[in-house]
Amino acid sequence: MRLTLTTLCALAALPAAGAPVLETPVDCTVGDTCYIQNYVDHNSGDGYLDFTCGPLSYNGHKGTDFALPTRRAMEIGVDVLASADGVVKGTRDGMKDQILTAENAAYVEGRDCGNGVVIDHGQGWETQYCHLKQGSVQVAQGDKITVGTVLGEIGLSGRTQFPHLHISVRQGGRVVDPFFPDRGSDRCGEARDTMWADPLAYEAGGLIRAGFETGIPDYGDVKSGAAGKTEIASNAEALVVFAFGYGSQPGDTLDITITGPSGEVLSQQVTLDKVQAQYFRATGKRTPPRGWPKGDYRGDITLMRDGMPLDQTTVALTVK
Repeated sequence: MRLTLTTLCALAALPAAGAPVLETPVDCTVGDTCYIQNYVDHNSGDGYLDFTCGPLSYNGHKGTDFALPTRRAMEIGVDVLASADGVVKGTRDGMKDQILTAENAAYVEGRDCGNGVVIDHGQGWETQYCHLKQGSVQVAQGDKITVGTVLGEIGLSGRTQFPHLHISVRQGGRVVDPFFPDRGSDRCGEARDTMWADPLAYEAGGLIRAGFETGIPDYGDVKSGAAGKTEIASNAEALVVFAFGYGSQPGDTLDITITGPSGEVLSQQVTLDKVQAQYFRATGKRTPPRGWPKGDYRGDITLMRDGMPLDQTTVALTVK
């Protein structure tokens, strides 16, 4: 559950005549079933800053990343939608869905976008949709499309480490940040316009998912969605809660509590010590000799920043 919306972009004048008004390009609920992992980099030097002067970007990033919480969500299927009317300028399909590694880097070289679609909106305006799922592209070059047309599905193709849609906006070949379209690339943190028809809230970090396990889960299982149980045996090896989050800042804390039918099992605060695009932490207790009392358990996780709650989630478990 999202507790705070740090910045809400104000709908205002568009940056230039003919600029498209953009609808959300993914068929998911931003801040709930998907989230924004990265924004356009507003620092032309070696560092990086998002449009609020925050850290949700990386050096040279040229778009907005709408991410899914797990690979399982990607496999079920989440549609990528045209943000505005236009004509399809080009497509690519057929690339594998895979996390970029040193072993497959040559396969991706020169095709960083992976499977994708480029749409021409007129007067030099384009949107590009990257990392679509293999075999999902549903449009072809020359097709006239309208806002909301299904272009494909969110995937893991190209140069990426997690399932997401990367959408880039360009005007005359120049990258435009739809959250901050009227400013120079090195400016951020000021009053700003937006190209979004429905303003999208800026979240300065948050929790992607959480769950119960019987031991410290493998990070790959956390990201794929394989980790996370709703039932365990009373004599399981341990009772563990994990939290998977994004956009950490040094000094952030995770307040984690486990409550069972006999009361509080565990209460612990975990401090995050560095900036990380994604992270996971887990804590718990070994099973007592007589086993865990049977019944319902709850895990409460609150992400705190500067003494204020940034995000919170609750997970449930039944011990049998």
